[in-house]
Amino acid sequence: MQILYDAKTDLLYIRLDERKHEVINKRPSEGIVLDMGEEDRIVGIEIMDASKHLNLEDILPVKYQVSP
Repeated sequence: MQILYDAKTDLLYIRLDERKHEVINKRPSEGIVLDMGEEDRIVGIEIMDASKHLNLEDILPVKYQVSP
């Protein structure tokens, strides 16, 4: 799993599967995009305006990258 955060766009991306996939984007709600792979498995989650919805310091006890 990989968590990426872009401070300029306030976009958080959680990649659940590191393998390459052909994906279809689904929007279950405003500001959330799911990357769906084979057999409708979620391979990535994109959260727009992330800092408005989450406390980024408390996400998970994993390392995350912040792009400049």
